[in-house]
Amino acid sequence: MKTKKKVSGPFENRLKELEKTIELKISSKLDDNETALTQLFANCSDLVVRKLHMFGSIPGMVVYLDVLVDKQTWDDGFLEPLMQPEAVSSDSPRQLYEILKFKLASIVQPSIAPTMNEVVQSIVRGEVVLFAQSSTEAFSFGLKDKLQRQLEEPATEAVIRGPRYGFIEKLDINIALIRHRLRTPLLKTEKLCVGRLSQTDVMIVYIDNLAEQSVVEDVKKRISSIDMDSVLESGYIEELISDHPYSPFPLMQATQRPDLVSGSLIEGKIAVLIDGSPMVLVLPITFWFGFQTAEDYYTNFIYVTMLRWLRYLFAFLAMALPSLFIAVTTFHQEMIPTSLALSLAAAREVVPFPAIAEGLIMEITFEALREAGIRLPRPVGQTISIVGALVIGQAAVQAGIISAPQIIVVSVTGIASFLIPNPGMSQAISIIRFPLMLLAASFGLYGVGIGLICILIHLVTLKSFGVPYMTPIAPFNPTGLTDTLIRAPWRVMRRRQQQTQRRME
Repeated sequence: MKTKKKVSGPFENRLKELEKTIELKISSKLDDNETALTQLFANCSDLVVRKLHMFGSIPGMVVYLDVLVDKQTWDDGFLEPLMQPEAVSSDSPRQLYEILKFKLASIVQPSIAPTMNEVVQSIVRGEVVLFAQSSTEAFSFGLKDKLQRQLEEPATEAVIRGPRYGFIEKLDINIALIRHRLRTPLLKTEKLCVGRLSQTDVMIVYIDNLAEQSVVEDVKKRISSIDMDSVLESGYIEELISDHPYSPFPLMQATQRPDLVSGSLIEGKIAVLIDGSPMVLVLPITFWFGFQTAEDYYTNFIYVTMLRWLRYLFAFLAMALPSLFIAVTTFHQEMIPTSLALSLAAAREVVPFPAIAEGLIMEITFEALREAGIRLPRPVGQTISIVGALVIGQAAVQAGIISAPQIIVVSVTGIASFLIPNPGMSQAISIIRFPLMLLAASFGLYGVGIGLICILIHLVTLKSFGVPYMTPIAPFNPTGLTDTLIRAPWRVMRRRQQQTQRRME
């Protein structure tokens, strides 16, 4: 599970020097601490070291990174209480700590940093560290600047009915969004830190007695074993802790919706939140989770059931329609009605390429247009993806390079892939489409059948943190069918909630 990025040369030597400096103990002399920190943060122009006299008589020193500290709180409420006269001795760190707690109670609560390592960690996390003369302990204050954007609806998970806000890049705000919906002390949050250089905070969230404790421990073990220089986004963790990292199918759900995460926690799942990323990982999941949305539980169950079957049908078309078209037109023309066969033959009469070449050209072009539409600015991207597809398709048909039926197949395939709500599942189906096309061109429908059987075998062997991926179909569990192939009414779903409550009790 460990993935270690090797370092060598000057960088490795510098890391060793930093480790030696961090291992030093806090000195009772301010000058020694200042020298150690200025050497450690050499060439850091945003490091601020400021000496002062606390409570009118005690020499002190504050150290912080200027770009990370909330300057308004620093100027308005932090310095003034420290300057007020107070009868306190610097020889008693505990007494000094209690006075600081009392003086700054309305602004921030201090914490003790007994080692230089904790001092450095506090500074790089945006906290202010306070040293006092003759004290071998420092005090840290959480005056981090509130760098955040406004809550807004996730662009990739828009709904007609439901909440209109999603997670952002601030870990504490994301936790608050979950606690706003699950107001119970059984909601547990455990923090880990990964990345030797990035020091990224990772929060594991679950509901006690609902989530399997063995799965919780397994998740913590896998995350703790990550050994990398930096972890900048949830995608790092998703790949590194996955049971089957080489499978195209998603074994974790990445979402920006607090309501979806809250509903998953109630079902006994675990959420992994990463500081700096708006995407929250939900695990373990099953194959059917990739075709469900949060809006399914806000809409009439009859309509939702119809939508789910529609998603399953079009997911199959997105995966197999091009290969079926290639197999039938190349090897099994007798399966096509006579009138349709004549129409297809007439359309393909001027086309110089075989069906497999047509399919690959159009599918690759479609994927390139879709990627271009995503990467370009939104107004330009939509124009490129729509107009580009129309212009290229029409020009290719008129030039006799691609047949019109192939354009229809590719268009239906593209529309079908858009019906899959989970981007990870949609990407997996897009990847599988190409091997199926090659099998269809080589062996006809027999090749398509072999490919589908291999995919099914692969699906039933997958596990997401010990949970079989095809549950509740394989292994079969009739209770779980109420929220997979169909969305049962809440009167039926309530029985599952009652079972959940009994587990909690």
